[in-house]
Amino acid sequence: MPHVLIVDDDENTREALKEITLAEGFTTAVAGTIRDAQAQIARQRPDVVLIDLRLPDGNGMDLFNDIEARATTEIVLITGHASVETAVEALRLGAADYLTKPINFKRLKALLSRIPRTVDLKEEIGVLRSELRRLGHFGQMLGAAPAMQKLYNHISRVAPTEATVLLLGESGTGKELAAQTIHDLSLRQKHPFLPVNCGAISPQLIESEIFGHEKGSFTGADRQHKGYFERANGGTLFLDEITEMPIELQVKLLRVLETGSFMRIGSNQEIETDVRVVAATNRDPEQAVADGKLRLDLYHRLNVFPLKIPPLRERGADIELLAQHFLDELNAAHGTSKVLSPDGLACLSNYHWPGNVRELRNYMQRAFILSDHTIDAAALAPVITTQSPVGLTLAIPVGTSLADVDRKLIYATLELCGGVKKRAADILGISLKTLYNRLEEYGPYEPGMTKKEETQASGGGESLH
Repeated sequence: MPHVLIVDDDENTREALKEITLAEGFTTAVAGTIRDAQAQIARQRPDVVLIDLRLPDGNGMDLFNDIEARATTEIVLITGHASVETAVEALRLGAADYLTKPINFKRLKALLSRIPRTVDLKEEIGVLRSELRRLGHFGQMLGAAPAMQKLYNHISRVAPTEATVLLLGESGTGKELAAQTIHDLSLRQKHPFLPVNCGAISPQLIESEIFGHEKGSFTGADRQHKGYFERANGGTLFLDEITEMPIELQVKLLRVLETGSFMRIGSNQEIETDVRVVAATNRDPEQAVADGKLRLDLYHRLNVFPLKIPPLRERGADIELLAQHFLDELNAAHGTSKVLSPDGLACLSNYHWPGNVRELRNYMQRAFILSDHTIDAAALAPVITTQSPVGLTLAIPVGTSLADVDRKLIYATLELCGGVKKRAADILGISLKTLYNRLEEYGPYEPGMTKKEETQASGGGESLH
């Protein structure tokens, strides 16, 4: 049976917490000071520690260092003097969550419900994960490169906590897989994991999709709709392309992160939700703040635990590992036994992969279709050599407006990709929806358009070559 240690100098609070934890199936010990808590920890290792921030003989966070088995002990800070700074500091020191006084007992019960009841099983799972990781498998992710092993270390530390995670990395690196892995390794794994691409939802609909709406709240709202925050209750909400969320909606998102409550459109009744947020962007977030794409206060709230997903070109032998994995999947799906030749592997390893893992998967599928039994360089090279961006440059005169730079770059990238919008979006690091929105604003792309524009702008000389 799991064990809870309650550390609070208020006797009424201790008794109330003790009653709840006993009812939830835990054995319970109590302490009123840090010294008493240290004695209780020496007697029995707790699975959960509920620690008051202010104690007669010190700060509750001072007790963190006395808890040795941090990987299997969940620490929850309790405070009547909450602030974002306090919460962030507690989470960084290893707290799984924090509760404010007066304590929301419903939220406490939800937190306790996520604590595993069998420690032995938890340890066995840990051993199995270590072996799979050695082979390059980590949750939903695949890769054995040093950069990936470092990422796995960080995910292992942050996943069991309630810290908000911000995933950074180029398009196609696998940010959603990383978010799914964080969820799968967390105490929320039995609850929903809901991914939301903020750049793929119309600005007119995104508030309704995220927070929900009441029947009749706007034209076309013919029924009540539960948003992502409501449907993800108890689980994890993955907000991809967070910088594409309308700036006015970011204020409401910040409020949910700070209070755990929101209102549906057309309602004045607050709904409480217990959701962990993992956000992601392929932009530089600080530049997005400078460009007015991301609120500074929201950035600080999301950036509690930033994780950088390495691009495929920095992962060395992982290219071969991933290529073989995708080929194994295709062979299993089609009942074939195709193989990669050594020159085919060399061809893959020498390419820079601007579209990262997503691009590699697509290449392998195309080469699989084109090949009979052996996938060699001949099946791969035509795609790789004709789409490599090496040697293509775009000159931008000083004084050009940012809007014109954006437009010229999009047209030039489409020129590079032969008008293939999906590939252009991958190289630009934006969603396909965002690219279509830009083209709707700038006008449709036509082959040769960029060269013609640049020729006109420079008085006859070509700057795209």
